[in-house]
Amino acid sequence: MQAPLLPAPEEIALLEPFERLGLDRIALVGDGAQAERAADVLLDAVVWGFDTESKPTFQAGEASEGPHVIQFATLEQAFVFQLHDPHCREVAGELLARTGVVKAGFGLHDDKRRITHKLGVEPQDVLDLDTVFRQRGYRRQMGTKAAVAVLFGRRYLKSKRAATSNWAQRQLSESQLLYAANDAWAALRVYHALGLG
Repeated sequence: MQAPLLPAPEEIALLEPFERLGLDRIALVGDGAQAERAADVLLDAVVWGFDTESKPTFQAGEASEGPHVIQFATLEQAFVFQLHDPHCREVAGELLARTGVVKAGFGLHDDKRRITHKLGVEPQDVLDLDTVFRQRGYRRQMGTKAAVAVLFGRRYLKSKRAATSNWAQRQLSESQLLYAANDAWAALRVYHALGLG
């Protein structure tokens, strides 16, 4: 059986943009009280879109101190947890260690390792969507862009500038919030489109 073909980057570039969560559906979570409120909402769902962001390293051999941000999404909204507050970090760790809730995202192997190192928890029920695509015959590694193009026939917009920005800063920009939240939300949309939930 032939492996399914992925659209070429130039083909993806011609597609209509994929919808995004607006800032009105994105909550920045920076302290314990906000984290508790976010957890109450998240725990009503049985699957979350999930991703992390880390401040980039530019020196050879420089170790990342990330993740600096962990984002969770339901179909209705997304929560961007900043990890400089100890209580916020603790709640994020509890959410990740919780069993019975699927945390779906792309390229999560490195994220899991960093989370264990930084938060001292072993993330549970994490589903790397790339694995699902491989099981379905796709040979190349799938990221959010390719998955959205295949499943929705749309172009997922990613800001290179936001991707390589400083995620450790206390004040995240609107473009950072949009980037982080929509990475988690798009993963959740892909999860449902694959018929997994």
